[in-house]
Amino acid sequence: MKLSVVITTRNEEANIENCIRSFDGRRDDVEVIVVDNSSTDRTKEISASLGATVLDTGPERCAQRNLGWRTAKSDWVVILDADMLLPAETLDEMLAIASRPVDGLGGSQPTVYWVPEVRTGHGIRTKARNFERSFYDGTCIDALRLFRRSVLEAVGGYDESLIAGGEDWELDIRVLATGAKGAVLKNHLIHNERSLSFRRLMEKKAYYSKGVADYQAKWAGHPALKKQFGLFYRYFGVFVENGKWRRLLRHPILAMVMYFERVAVGVVYLSSAFQRGHSTNSGVEK
Repeated sequence: MKLSVVITTRNEEANIENCIRSFDGRRDDVEVIVVDNSSTDRTKEISASLGATVLDTGPERCAQRNLGWRTAKSDWVVILDADMLLPAETLDEMLAIASRPVDGLGGSQPTVYWVPEVRTGHGIRTKARNFERSFYDGTCIDALRLFRRSVLEAVGGYDESLIAGGEDWELDIRVLATGAKGAVLKNHLIHNERSLSFRRLMEKKAYYSKGVADYQAKWAGHPALKKQFGLFYRYFGVFVENGKWRRLLRHPILAMVMYFERVAVGVVYLSSAFQRGHSTNSGVEK
């Protein structure tokens, strides 16, 4: 077994089959582990019928992911959501990486990888979101997905005290601090967001913003946080660094749509932060 795939789920019967079937024909090399969180639909039944190892834990993704990679039998682990799948060329690249010898955490060979994403869907919003996502590859806005298992063992995996927000970035800080070398995969994964309306996107961002405060408190003052939550880098720096500004000029309409959503997400985040602060102050006054 060369590669273990850890997929976290909760009521994902609409997506899980496509995700698991993207590994059909390669199951001699790929172990599929589905870690569910008390689904009430057919997620676990479908996963088991497709030959996946099915586990169950909660309360959030951190615990699910940790159980998944600790159960894995392979030296390399990729972390996916149920609405993602790996094209054949991406899986081939991962298996080639998993076949190469590695010379330790601080060696010359990468032991962790960022994986570019392409979102499915139609219309200008999907194009704009893919355009935006392409600027993040390998930056502190991105999140590592492919790990040599020894790296996760060295840092203890995801911090399970962080609930719904910032857990990926938090893990990246600790992983890169070990001296582990990171690289960006040449090929991409596919993220199925056809049903993600603008309203649902804002609701999703509001939910994840609730847990971000704990991540910020844990790593206050770290350079990565200054970029991740700083207006300059999030709205300007990441889009122009290393010559990327040329792409903005080549696609002005996509840039405008992208910035509209960026501003909307920023408003949602600030609103959630204000509500959390107001709630805390009210509790103190009582």
